[in-house]
Order: sequence, then C-alpha cells, then structure tokens
Amino acid sequence: MRRWASSLLLLLLSLWTAAALEIKLDQTDNQRCAGMYSKSSWGGPVDPYIHVKFTGVGKDQGDDPMVSLLIFDWKDQDFLNVLPDGEDRAAICQPEYVEAGLCNETDIGKFLVSPNATDQSVNVILTKAVHLKDSAPIKYPITKTGYFCVVTEKFGATTYEAIVEFRNAYGELPATQIPKLPFYGGITIAYALVLVYVRRTAGPGHGLTTRRFWGFLYFQHRSDILAVQNYITAILIFLVVEMLMTWGFYDYLNRHGSNVGSQVLLVVVAILNAARNSFSFFLLLIVCMGYGVVKHTLGRTMIYVRWLAIAHFVFGIVYAITSLVVNPDTAGPLVLLVVLPLAGTLTAFYVWTLNSLNWTLKDLRERKQHVKETMYRKLWWCILISIIVIFAFFFFNSFSFASASDPDYVPFHWKTRWFVLDGWLNLVYFADVAFIAYVWRPTANNRRFAMSDEIAQEDDGTFEIANLDIGNPDESDDEDEEAKIGSGKQQGQNGGQAQSSAAGGQAQQSAQQQQQRSSQPSGAASSAARKPSQPVSRESLDGETIFAVGEDGKFSDEEDDDNEEESGQLVKGRK
Repeated sequence: MRRWASSLLLLLLSLWTAAALEIKLDQTDNQRCAGMYSKSSWGGPVDPYIHVKFTGVGKDQGDDPMVSLLIFDWKDQDFLNVLPDGEDRAAICQPEYVEAGLCNETDIGKFLVSPNATDQSVNVILTKAVHLKDSAPIKYPITKTGYFCVVTEKFGATTYEAIVEFRNAYGELPATQIPKLPFYGGITIAYALVLVYVRRTAGPGHGLTTRRFWGFLYFQHRSDILAVQNYITAILIFLVVEMLMTWGFYDYLNRHGSNVGSQVLLVVVAILNAARNSFSFFLLLIVCMGYGVVKHTLGRTMIYVRWLAIAHFVFGIVYAITSLVVNPDTAGPLVLLVVLPLAGTLTAFYVWTLNSLNWTLKDLRERKQHVKETMYRKLWWCILISIIVIFAFFFFNSFSFASASDPDYVPFHWKTRWFVLDGWLNLVYFADVAFIAYVWRPTANNRRFAMSDEIAQEDDGTFEIANLDIGNPDESDDEDEEAKIGSGKQQGQNGGQAQSSAAGGQAQQSAQQQQQRSSQPSGAASSAARKPSQPVSRESLDGETIFAVGEDGKFSDEEDDDNEEESGQLVKGRK
C-alpha cells in the first residue's frame, strides 16, 4: 500500500513539474509560427532558441525517409519565393530544379532560398533535409526579435512527427503573453494603493497635507460606515486577491510551463473572473438604486438583485469551463445553451442598472437634493464615458480586425494583441472602480448625510427655515416682545423719578444721570431683541459631499452659547 501511494505521489509530482509547452507537427499540421523576443529585448537567464526534434519514425517508410525543414523570420519570406513562374509559395529543391540551376545537387530535399538571403535577411534562414532514421535535435538560436515560423514537408516519408519548442530567454511563457506578467503585477499594486493609499505632502502654507484613500478612511470612520461602503471595501479586497492570483498564474506558467498545476490555476482564475463580473454588476446596480445614500434599505429588491448576481456567476463559470474544454472550431449549436443564459443575465443587469440610475436622479431632482444629485450625476457621466470609450475602441478595432485575414496581420501585431483583447478593458474597469471609490469614500458624516435631506433653497439662494426647528423661534419672538414691554415700563418709571427730583430742587444734571442709568438695561434688552433677527450665516456646500448638520437639528454648538448669552441679557433687562 505504501509503495502504491509513493508511486502515485511521484507520478503527480512529475506531472506538476512537467516540461514547457510543446507543439506537435505532422504531415497534416505541418507549420507553426510564434513571436520570439531576443535576450536583449526582454532579458532572461538563457539565450532564446527554437528546438525541433523528430520522433515516431515508422519502419515501413523505406530505407531513407526524409522530411524538409524550414525555420525563418516572417519578414524574410520574400527570399523564399524564387520560382520563375511567380508562384507565391516555398518550394523544395528537386532534380528538375537542379537542372534549371535554381539549386545544387547537395541541396535536394531543402527549401529553395535566394542566393542573397544570407547577406540581406533580417534573421538566419535555416533549411535542412532531415533523415528521419538518424535525425538529431535541431536548435535554431534567436538573435533578434521577430515572428518566426517552423515549416515541415514530407520528402520521401509518408508519415512523421516533430516536437517544436519556442523557448524565450525569460521563461516558458509565450512571447504574446509575457507583457501580461508585469501588467497584472502593476494593476495589483494599483488596486492595493487604492485600498490603503496614504501620502503626506507639503501644503500651500508649507505645512504637511495628508492624502488618504479608501482603506485609511474606512478605518478612521469605521463607526460611521454605510452598508454600501462595506460592499465597496469587499470588492476592493477581492480585486487585489483576483489580480494577484492572475499574476501568480502567469508567473507559474512562465516558470514551469503548461502542466497540471497551471491548469488548476487557470480554472481558479476563471472562477475568480466570473465572481468579479457578478460582484461588479451587483455593486453597480445597488449603488444606482441609491442604496445607503438615498435609501436605507432595498427591502425584497435586494433579494432579487442577489439572485441575479448568483445566476450570472453560475452562468459565467459554465461559460468559462466550456471555453476551456470545447474547441470553438468544433462547437455546434449546443454552445448557445451556454452563451444565451449568460447574455440574458448580462442584459438584465444593464437594463436594470440604467433604469435605476435614471429613477434615482429624477427622485433627487424633484426633492431638490442637489448635493446627492451631483454624486449620482457624476456616476452617470462615469458610466457614459466608459460606454463611449468601449464603443470607440471596438469601432477602432473593427478596422484592425477587418484585415485579420491578411497574412501579414498577425506577424506585425503579435506584440500588441494582448492589450487589444484583454489589457484595455482592465484599465477601463480600474478607472471606474477607483472613481466610485473616490466619490463614495468614507467621511466623518456618513450616516448623517445619508439620513438627512438637504434644506430646500429659493431662487435667491436664501434658506427656507420655516420648518427647521432651530432654537424654537416662536418662543423667542414672545420673549422679545416681553423684553420690549419691560423696557418701555422701565423708561416710564425713570421719567417719573426725574420729574419728582426736579420738583424737589434737584438740578437738570441729576435727571440726565438718572436717564443714563435707566438707558443701560433698555439698550441691553433692545440689542437682545434685535439679535435673533439677524440672518443665520451658512457656509457654502459646493464641492462638499457631506452636510455640516449638527445634532438635534442644529448646525453647530455655537448657537447654544448665543442663546445662553441672550437669555442672560434678557433676565438683566427685566430686573
């Protein structure tokens, strides 16, 4: 039992550490091309090369079965068209071509090459007649970056098989995929910076200004976080993990080649990608519905949104696995059973999201919630710009793919195809996520902003404070009237005292002094009566995300101090 387990473990380890991706050529599939970087272009521990080894030679193919081999750079294909009839094809040296002077007798079995190819070709053109029964491995060194092709053709042999390896200097990853390694590494760092970005810079007054982003703000205001901000935090963490796993897949493939380990990582990356798409559509939909800012809860609608996201995730996994297993060239009508459900959930997300955003904007506009409307207007512009960029890029690519049937299309675009098919969509997605995270960033007044409505404003810019309970204005007016009445009575008494003093032989100067004493409480009461009538100053809300509204319907604690001072002055006036 132990011996059987040890043998199984060794077999799994051998599969896990299998060699690089190898391409098989035979009499039915006799050519393969791939881009190759020179060591100076990309760097690496080894010198790049193309390795060809013929295997599986049958015993019933005669005494000397031969196969013609050709390795060349695509830019040098003009040196292969040497036939006098002008046919655009590579030909093999045969006895009739020897008689025509196109090749020598020693070149029989080799591909025809122009005599000046050695001096004028971009890279070396290798052609050889391979004797299958005593063939040795053939190694073609890569000295310059190019798009190289390996062509085989039977010459006396009826069947053959060859293993071709395109080995770059940096590792096992194909040259068309190697830019993804630094790309996904860089975008992982970018998502991590969005999550935990903190930076101190010198401000205008030569002081230190701290620039903080999501992670720091989330921790700083963790006691005042909205539910939608928890979802945004979750997707930011998920994106860091997903991009890190994608980078790990390409790094593993570059180090170990295609084996069981790389296939497992590929399945994991496909599942994470399906989860990211579902999570992203779910988050965008609940944000457009106003969850957390306009609505405190979505009720049963949240259940429907979650079920739609789960369905999209399941259909996405089925689509990803099917695309890995089924060859698109051999796929039949049954593939529609995989594509149509995914397209249906995707369409439902699009329609529901746009309708929800329009309804939220309309609701905020009717209730004159201008600050919140500005937030969702920015989101509307973000979605619109993203759609325009995507359609513009697809429109641009349509002209590029229109010439895909041209034999020169792939050789001259192999370095940038990865960005057209994969890279730019990730950049658009990153820009959208970073923008939403910035607009919905945590602040000190999250819940206060979400639970309060903006005070409606007239056309002249003044506040409507009739329904705002600030300092109970009805009681203040009554107290002002009582203060004025008390002031008038005190003035009358003071006047009587002045007349009696004059009748008793007092001088006019004594009456003036008495009036000055009586005018002090009256002036205090008058100023106290006039003070509440001053307009309440307010700060501009332009550019602010959160209202500066205090507790108990007050804008700040300064009003309490003012009211206490007014009450003290009124009491003195009554005395």
